[in-house]
Amino acid sequence: MSVRSATIPDLSTVPLELPADLEPENPLWRFALTFWTLPDVQDSCLALQNQGWSVTRILCAAWLALSGRAFTGVEDATVTEWRDRVTGALRSARKSLPSRTENYQKLRTGIAGLELEAEQIELALSWRTLMTNNPEQADMQGRDTLITTNLVAAAPTSSVDDRASALLNTLATTLADFPKGDHQP
Repeated sequence: MSVRSATIPDLSTVPLELPADLEPENPLWRFALTFWTLPDVQDSCLALQNQGWSVTRILCAAWLALSGRAFTGVEDATVTEWRDRVTGALRSARKSLPSRTENYQKLRTGIAGLELEAEQIELALSWRTLMTNNPEQADMQGRDTLITTNLVAAAPTSSVDDRASALLNTLATTLADFPKGDHQP
């Protein structure tokens, strides 16, 4: 009697299944573009990313807070798979190139552009999930509390260290002063 071993497929070679009606130009993306340009936001988000945080999760949490909705931290598997297989792979490739050498600058810039496009698709996937699983209005004691609670829910682990707390406080202060506009779900 022969025993066949099951072959586990290499998922990295299987194309991702993305919705045909994905909307890259959505309110979450427009919010992200505006928020990113505000003082200290980019530096804070990138510092958190270097600590293992997902900027997409931070942006979703922030956007929902401004809309008076709670961020649970739960994501659709397609979002995390896209982040791991596409956005993360591009970021890793870009960071692997020497940054102080002029010879690779054009390639680094090209990959950075692709990384931004991948982040836009990641946010579109997130937005689609947020619209499908539209969270209820938060039952919190005010906007500032909701902002902080949502940002903490975006953490990669259940605890937030002092370095991350300081960066989150910077983001929370910026969000508290964020102008009204197209950030409603």
